[in-house]
Amino acid sequence: MLKENISLTQLAAVVFNFHIGSTIVIGLGLKAKEDAWIALLIALGLGIIITMFFIFMISLAPGKNLFEMFEYCFNRPIAKGLSIVYAVYFFYYGCRIIRDFGELIASTVLPLTPIEVSTIILVLVMGYILYMGLEVLARTAEIFTPYAFVFIMLLFIFLYAGGNLDFSNIRPVLAGGFKPIWSAIFPYEIVRPYGQLLVLTYIVSSVSNAKYSKRIIIYSVLISSLLLLLSSLMIILSLGHDIGLRSNFPLLSAARLVSIGNFLQRIDAIVVFCMMLGTLVKSCIYIYGGLKALEYVFNQTFRYFAIPMVCIVGVFTTLIARNYTDHLNEGLQSNPFLLHIPLQFGLPVLMVFIMLIKHRNKTSSKKKMTSKYTEQGS
Repeated sequence: MLKENISLTQLAAVVFNFHIGSTIVIGLGLKAKEDAWIALLIALGLGIIITMFFIFMISLAPGKNLFEMFEYCFNRPIAKGLSIVYAVYFFYYGCRIIRDFGELIASTVLPLTPIEVSTIILVLVMGYILYMGLEVLARTAEIFTPYAFVFIMLLFIFLYAGGNLDFSNIRPVLAGGFKPIWSAIFPYEIVRPYGQLLVLTYIVSSVSNAKYSKRIIIYSVLISSLLLLLSSLMIILSLGHDIGLRSNFPLLSAARLVSIGNFLQRIDAIVVFCMMLGTLVKSCIYIYGGLKALEYVFNQTFRYFAIPMVCIVGVFTTLIARNYTDHLNEGLQSNPFLLHIPLQFGLPVLMVFIMLIKHRNKTSSKKKMTSKYTEQGS
């Protein structure tokens, strides 16, 4: 198969946008109320450890992607079965991310436009990008990432300049102790931004200069996590935790508060642009993972499956939930325990354990061979 190559800056842009995704608009840690920022700081510390775990997992099988690691740890028939499971998981989660964007457009930006229309338009763009490959997706993320970063910082500045930030909304600190904070962190705030970095196991193998990829990944995760922390702070400071929890898209609601001199108003496009870019990159990366799994199973280039699978994902985007409430309940209540924890942490931990045993056996066998040749030479 033709190997794709992306640069370190493109890797940073992909990880940054993937980590933010649609999460920046929905908000993180809001269940912790006034202490959301504390919950996110603790989650950031745990997230760096999780990121280091996935980097260590990649280092145990250099040059191999996730599906080749399955074969390295088990055997090819089992690897094919696991690849199919992860392909379904990646396609399904791509549907969920696209649904987030479709709901945002249908409910707030274009309320008279059916959700199917915005979904089809986005899916068509994704189909073209995925058919062209990871390099095109990485270049797209590299071009637009600086704009997204600047827009979020401008939103914070506008909210502050307009007097919309009330710092009393983050007090009292730790009024309910650490229990509400921990319930906000586990499992959703761990599996959503950080456990999803499992995608690194099939992206890093395409980096042209893998020597510095570890450092780039950690910096990208750190910066994007701080930006998510800033967005949650903007939501709490401007709306308060009660309104923030009740709002489907709290960052968009916060952006609508901006009014400077009755001149600078209605900057919703900033939030929509950031979510569109994050949705595009994140859903494409998930679908790309599913396509690479099919490539491994059927020994056909992923481009052979790109257009048909994108069309299937587009159809199931509107079928996976009856409405936005069902969509949220499925994502917040059942998916973390039934899908994310087993597939993001359970199997990878088992694979790392198996790879460590194999490395230990190889090292011991090499030592035995070396000592044997030494004895024969003497």
